[in-house]
Amino acid sequence: MPEITVHAVEPDDLADVLALHARAFGPGRFARTAYRVREGTQPISRFCLLAEVSGELMAAIRFTEITIGGKSGALLLGPLAVEAKYAGLGYGKRLVAEGLENARKAGISLVLLVGDEPYYSRFGFKRVPPGRIRMPGPVDPARMLAAELREGALAEYEGQVEAAPDASGG
Repeated sequence: MPEITVHAVEPDDLADVLALHARAFGPGRFARTAYRVREGTQPISRFCLLAEVSGELMAAIRFTEITIGGKSGALLLGPLAVEAKYAGLGYGKRLVAEGLENARKAGISLVLLVGDEPYYSRFGFKRVPPGRIRMPGPVDPARMLAAELREGALAEYEGQVEAAPDASGG
């Protein structure tokens, strides 16, 4: 079995990662509320990762630095995309786990996402109490999830989600 490499997304990887997003999610991805948070931000943060085998992109995960109610120390996870032929083999799980560990080591307190609780709960994600954290568009409250990378962190965050000022690169 070929060796899988996981590493930080570099500018030279961006075209391949964006093409993977297009294949995985189609044009409707831009209408999602999470894309509104990321509008105007740099397409790569220090937390973004990809997995490849023999130089072929298998999966990629994006993390965007955000503020919640003006408080920093949080990330928005997503999208997580896996090439169709590698789906269900654990590569997405590996990227989520490594990404969360990298974020924890960097002092991030909370990671937020809009996604499927059955998939993400294995990483410690739980539903955010309704109304506590607001996105800049409609979100199914049952799909707004958060993982505390520091115990008790969720209780410290309340309010509107916005890209962190430095996430725009400017």
